[in-house]
Amino acid sequence: MKAKRILTQDAPAPIGPYSQAVRAGKFLFCSGQVALDPVTGELVGDDAAAQVGQVMKNLAAVLAAAGAQFKDVVKTTIFLADMNDFAAVNRVYGESFPENPPARSTFAVAGLPKNARVEIELIAYLGT
Repeated sequence: MKAKRILTQDAPAPIGPYSQAVRAGKFLFCSGQVALDPVTGELVGDDAAAQVGQVMKNLAAVLAAAGAQFKDVVKTTIFLADMNDFAAVNRVYGESFPENPPARSTFAVAGLPKNARVEIELIAYLGT
């Protein structure tokens, strides 16, 4: 199986030695996204709710570049700088999954890139 790297200008460029996503067979593995503006590279939003909105836009762009949508997502992992943001993040995140939400894990972490409040990674199934 040959892996295919996914890169789109509609999502922030990687800030390290990694790909925005990698397609391996029928699965797409998306790297964690924080709330960076794809044009400026600057963090968007002061609170977790605002940041998760940008995170979901970034993930949507990466999914689209691979020919996928949120309905194809089977697993997400959410990293929070503060577990007190859980409800606000959950509310905005849930808008992208109105039906049949994916499996998910959520963790509180000591810190995130660029001092972001939230980071989300995901796995999508691209088979038919």
